[in-house]
Amino acid sequence: MRRRVVVLALDGVIPFELGIPQRIFGLARDMGDTGRGAKLYEVVTCSVRPPGPVRTDADFSIVVEHGPEALATADIVVVPASHELGPVHQEGRLTDGLAAAFAYIRPGTRMVSICTGGYVLAAAGLLDGRPATTHWSSADHFQRLFPKVRVDPDVLFIDDGDVLTSAGVAAGIDLCLHIVRRDHGTAVANDIARRTVVPPHRDGGQAQFIRRPLPEAGLATTTAARTWAIGRLEQPIQLRDMARQESMSVRTFTRRFREEVGISPGQWLAQQRVERARQLLESTDLSIDQVARDAGFGTATSLRQHVQAALGVAPTVYRRTFRSTVAGR
Repeated sequence: MRRRVVVLALDGVIPFELGIPQRIFGLARDMGDTGRGAKLYEVVTCSVRPPGPVRTDADFSIVVEHGPEALATADIVVVPASHELGPVHQEGRLTDGLAAAFAYIRPGTRMVSICTGGYVLAAAGLLDGRPATTHWSSADHFQRLFPKVRVDPDVLFIDDGDVLTSAGVAAGIDLCLHIVRRDHGTAVANDIARRTVVPPHRDGGQAQFIRRPLPEAGLATTTAARTWAIGRLEQPIQLRDMARQESMSVRTFTRRFREEVGISPGQWLAQQRVERARQLLESTDLSIDQVARDAGFGTATSLRQHVQAALGVAPTVYRRTFRSTVAGR
């Protein structure tokens, strides 16, 4: 079933963020035996006003062909960042126009924000008591303005079921790819990533950008160790073995790894193994025990624990969801 994505363009919208949903969801196609098939999403853009021009933060405006009533048709609503949020950013409250627009949204609609678009979701009360993220430079202000929100400034995005928030700018790409992967599986998301020339999954979170966007000149990196580990995920991998690939002490390697990737080597390894398990569950008929061994978890119990923690479902449920999707194409 094709899902309808409605993107809410507010005055002061940042064109880059505004274009992300159209680009990512618009490229999602059924990956049947004959190749790319029918579109999996329909993407439309709306304003809080009747159809017409909307200011951007660039030296041009855009013409939006749908008014706020389009929100009533959405399966997914995306709110990109804007530099003209006014009372939303200053006082943590919706304007009358935004409140009226949000009244069109049906219960159960997935709500998604890109960058500081999260301010709009928070002002609407949708993030109270829930985890959320935004651009790292706005995280402190966001937390002060919305103390009921559990702000995590280090991650690229947070999926809390029916409400999803992303960090700054390009993290919106990561989140939209994640939604496609969640809805239609790894193969569809990877196809979009290849066509848009972006990684299908980025390691770590915002921490790597806050602390050091690029490794300092002259310093060794942990790239070789990561490449080595990915090539042998099915085998036991010790921290000292990864450090040895870079000729570093365990202590130096651990510090350098966290600076570059944003998480510990152990957390990164678990992520890579979950991703390997997802691919095997989707594309093979291997038993759960064999998937556990091939992904490096060793036992089915360990696989279940990690997949449940990362994806929110058991491996058998995940396989049934995506294997049935493939079979029905």
